Amino acid sequence: MTDATTEEARSRVPVRTILTTIGLVLATGVAVLLVMRVERVLIWMVVALFFAVALYPVVDWVQRHVTRGRRSLATLLVFVLVLVVLGGLLAVFAVPLAQEGTQVAGQLPPLIADARAGRGPVGDLLTRVHALEWVQNNQDRIREFATGLGTPALGVVQAAGTAVVATVTIFVLAYLAVLEGPKVVDGSLALFPPDRAERIRRVTHDCAKTVTGYISGNLLISVICGLLTYAVLKIAGVPFAGLIALFVAITDLIPLVGATIGAVVATIAGFVHSVPAGIAVLVFFVLYQQLENHLLQPLIFARTVKLNPLTVLVAILVAVELAGILGALLAIPAAGIVQVILRDVWDHRRGRPKPQPTVGPEQVPVDQAGRPATAG
Repeated sequence: MTDATTEEARSRVPVRTILTTIGLVLATGVAVLLVMRVERVLIWMVVALFFAVALYPVVDWVQRHVTRGRRSLATLLVFVLVLVVLGGLLAVFAVPLAQEGTQVAGQLPPLIADARAGRGPVGDLLTRVHALEWVQNNQDRIREFATGLGTPALGVVQAAGTAVVATVTIFVLAYLAVLEGPKVVDGSLALFPPDRAERIRRVTHDCAKTVTGYISGNLLISVICGLLTYAVLKIAGVPFAGLIALFVAITDLIPLVGATIGAVVATIAGFVHSVPAGIAVLVFFVLYQQLENHLLQPLIFARTVKLNPLTVLVAILVAVELAGILGALLAIPAAGIVQVILRDVWDHRRGRPKPQPTVGPEQVPVDQAGRPATAG
């Protein structure tokens, strides 16, 4: 055999390698199509997982101190307590929201009439910004747009039904994840060597602490923001303070931009009521933003999600592009989880932590570094 023939045989790609490559490409394509088809279910599973991680420590505590080892009873008690708390919050807000909603419905006709005539605070504001003139010049477009809004009633009903199904599904998935969590974790870790299993358990515990700390901290900050907003709006005499404060508290859950969105809506409501009220609300939100950014968030998140502002911004931008508002809500805990995993990988790549410290390129154990080598 000549040298050319030998070189040609060496450069020839085996058939098995070609078939393996084609199989991997096809499998990747099928996986992408599958993810696209079940994207909604995957989103529900991710949300349920975050709720399960947040409630997991609570269930563990109840199992140890209340139910004496019966996890099914502990899980049931915790989720019933969650339902009671959510029901209580809804009941607390339902009465004032219903009252203010009735007031809004009763005041809408005269407000619209005054706005059309250029009277009252709303009409005065619309006149100043030349909105009435724009409406008069674009009546045909507005009429077509309003007609189009009335057609997708079936879509609205379907969206409401999907929301109900999503809520129930997420609740059931979170319940089952918390209930069967120890079995799944122990069964999965049993597949690894003891040292590797302990490392995975430690990293998973740190990730869970990140998620739990972020969720609880974010909820606490939103409650504080909503209560302070309600107090300021009530003192300033702005109507519908409960509705606006609830909206501000919900939007404050969204990192970076949520508080600004709520502040804009509340400030507009203040200026519609009166100029002094609008100025008071604007000053409050300017001061509160400084308080939240420089005191509340560092104080609450200092021991949980330790991320620098650049990482937070990049994580939120990428998550919003991938999953919209849901991505913005989950961006910071997801970035915290990635940071925990990368830090663990980095530590082990650098040789820390080790079961036994070593020195030198030969990695001789420390307790044997000073001993003379034994003769073979």
